[in-house]
Amino acid sequence: MKHIVVHEVGPRDGLQMERQVVPIDTREDWVRRVMDSGVDIVQVGSFVHPVKVPQMADTDELIKRLVHDKPSGTVIAGLALNERGLDRGMECGVEMFCLGASASETHSMKNTGMASMEATQRIAASGKLALEAGKKVQVSVQSAFGCGFEGPIAEERVLEMARAYAEAGLYNISLADTAGHAHPEQVERLFGAVLALDSNIECTCHFHNTYGLGMANIFAALRAGVTSFETSFAGLGGCPFTKVAAGNVATEDFVNALQLQGVREDIRLEGLIGVANDVAGFFEREMPGCVYKTGTIKRKESA
Repeated sequence: MKHIVVHEVGPRDGLQMERQVVPIDTREDWVRRVMDSGVDIVQVGSFVHPVKVPQMADTDELIKRLVHDKPSGTVIAGLALNERGLDRGMECGVEMFCLGASASETHSMKNTGMASMEATQRIAASGKLALEAGKKVQVSVQSAFGCGFEGPIAEERVLEMARAYAEAGLYNISLADTAGHAHPEQVERLFGAVLALDSNIECTCHFHNTYGLGMANIFAALRAGVTSFETSFAGLGGCPFTKVAAGNVATEDFVNALQLQGVREDIRLEGLIGVANDVAGFFEREMPGCVYKTGTIKRKESA
């Protein structure tokens, strides 16, 4: 098994649906503890209009704090959907830009106000600028496996967008299951097709657990050759611009599954569980994640 990259998106995707705004000091505490656990990337926030997504209003300030006093090697990432978002990320010191466009025309218009391929070309141009500035870049195809508004999405549209990214020299490509419509056979087929486009491509996956298939889809992606996985603490999350929003696969659940197979034992799972418990306590409700409630399975030591 290749090195598995754990990309925590709870501070961004996890919080963007919540009506109760989390104070910046609390968000900073959660992010720092996730970083201390040893995950590879933390997506701290998104550079969007604060009226549309109030939870992200202080993203710039939070990232400035984190890059100013960064004790770990975890990469600090931020999501940008347009040129202004890119400028803001540059100004506050983002280390990795997550840039994306949707394969669904309806979702693209609701999310960015642009048609799908127009958004793709603008994201590709922004990604090239970020690379030239020495930043890491991940580009995504959102609604890659289906759309809550439109239903099935043509796989050729997804491949067309992936080709556009690769032709721009952007090889870290994520397929995001924004509506949670993916199923394992589809996941293996589509990721296999994307990876076959160019030998330089490395893929990331992002699955919502709308219909309970999130973890199954993660392992289907792993079989297809995906090496980077976006998950959210406590299973929190959902896109506010899709029809049926649901949470992500929980980071602590995914890490627990890996560690039961002897993989990524360097990550401090108890630290992630502690953050998930605090997230549940803050919002005063049970979260979708499992391991923070059940605890981990104690493996019998071999003789």
